[in-house]
Amino acid sequence: MPEFDPETVLATFDRHAVRFVVIGGLAASLYGSPHVTFDLDVTPDSSLDNLSRLATALRELDARIRTEGVEGGLPFACSAEFLSRVTTLNLTTAAGNVDIAFAPSGTRGYHDLVVRARTLDIRGTRFAVAALEDVIRSKEAADRPKDRVVLPALRALLERRAEEDQS
Repeated sequence: MPEFDPETVLATFDRHAVRFVVIGGLAASLYGSPHVTFDLDVTPDSSLDNLSRLATALRELDARIRTEGVEGGLPFACSAEFLSRVTTLNLTTAAGNVDIAFAPSGTRGYHDLVVRARTLDIRGTRFAVAALEDVIRSKEAADRPKDRVVLPALRALLERRAEEDQS
């Protein structure tokens, strides 16, 4: 499995002007969650022009569909048309695993998440990160065991931020 290098994925998306919001474990980590993640979860804008740019970026990253029992993943028709027909996509890339969720649990997708997202700039790469409240909302709605484990820490981070905002 390729080494997880989210900066390379984010820089590639940024270079191709892909509109997306970072969600999931990496978003939580950027807010201070102590839990480690080994994949990048994103919610892209589903407009065809954006999906075309996303497809170009994914091809540059040598994206393949991640599936158990198939080392290196399965090739797929990486095009805007293909991307417009899926709701989630679990990929392996030259820079590690990337999961694409067009409508993460508890959300209505990109346009819902981008409203409260924060824009970060890391070493010249700009990208949107879902608000901590939205990360929590999605993890609560998904209700997976791995989400239940991290939710107490995320709620504590949110509470601490609210207290800091009041002082």
